[in-house]
Formats: sequence, C-alpha cells, structure tokens
Amino acid sequence: MKKDIAKGATGNIDLPEALFAGLSSENPKVKFGSAKTLRTISEKNPNALYPRMEFFVGLLESKNTILKWIAIDIIANLTAVDTENAFNRLFDKFYGYLYEGSLITAGHVVDGSGKIALSKPELQDQVTEKLLKVEEVPLPTAECRNILIGKTINAFGAYYEKIRDKGRVISFVERQLNNSRNVTKIKAERFLKKFGEN
Repeated sequence: MKKDIAKGATGNIDLPEALFAGLSSENPKVKFGSAKTLRTISEKNPNALYPRMEFFVGLLESKNTILKWIAIDIIANLTAVDTENAFNRLFDKFYGYLYEGSLITAGHVVDGSGKIALSKPELQDQVTEKLLKVEEVPLPTAECRNILIGKTINAFGAYYEKIRDKGRVISFVERQLNNSRNVTKIKAERFLKKFGEN
C-alpha cells in the first residue's frame, strides 16, 4: 500500500504535502506511515522532495528518534539530486550523528554512506575517512560496535571501485577477520573475496 502511494506521488503534487502534514499527527500510525512513505518517495523520485531538503535537515533535531532516523535516510537519498550542494554544507553535522552513542542512529548514517559517496564524488575521500573511524565510535557495547562495523563493510562495498585509498579500507576489513561477531566476520570474508588484493 505504501509503495503504491509513493509511486503515485511521482505524479501527484498534493500528496507529498499531505504526507508532510501527517508528520505532525498525534496518531503514531499516521505519523510514521507518512514518514516511511516520504522515505520511499525519496528513493524512487528524489526530485519530488529535494525542494524540501531543509525541512528534513530540521527533522534531524527531532526529539522523536524514529523521525530522526527516517530524516537521515531521506537526506542520504536526496544527495542523488543535490544540485545546490546542500549536503556538502551539512556534511559535518550529518556525520556527527555517528557519535551520539546510539547504534541505530549511527547505523542509519553508515547505511546511507554508500549512496552519498556515489552521489557526491567530491566527498568520497571524506566519507571514507569517517567510515574508517567507526571502530572508535562510542557505543554501549562491543557487540554494538561490531554490528556497526558490519554495516561499514557493506557501505565500503557499495563504492569500493571509486575509493582512492583502497589499502586502508582493505586493512580495515582484514582486521574484521578476527571479529567476535560471526556475521561481521563473514561480511569481511566475502568483501575480501570480492575486492581483496592478496
């Protein structure tokens, strides 16, 4: 149902406005349904939402963490059409959310990083630098960090051919061959099988 609505929004100029209004609803089903549909639109037709980029930037400050997470996802999707380089100015703030102490928040930032690096070639080196530091991100447990590292391996895989400093990325992934989280270890093994130079 949500996918049908999002698909329809590509040709319906009024629908996104109704969805924006839905974000203020007291009804959680309406609020989060609207947010998720906006996220789908940002994936399918980012041009439809790009004029409202600043709105989503403001949503990063929301006390509602679910809306914040969806805003992170949407902003990453909108980099595909960011002709005014709004994200470039937002870069430090966006990646600052890695350090909030929340696995889910940091995970959304990392999950969007592959898209960002592909959409913003001029920021690829900076994105890579941020991702290479995820082992230092403050999180509640070592297991949380290992989950985030697994997501980082996936992000690197999304744009590895474009990475200039491949050696540091390979070294990062090789360290995870001894990761205590089996899923992350497997991701490292698969990454190195696909991209490894040794």
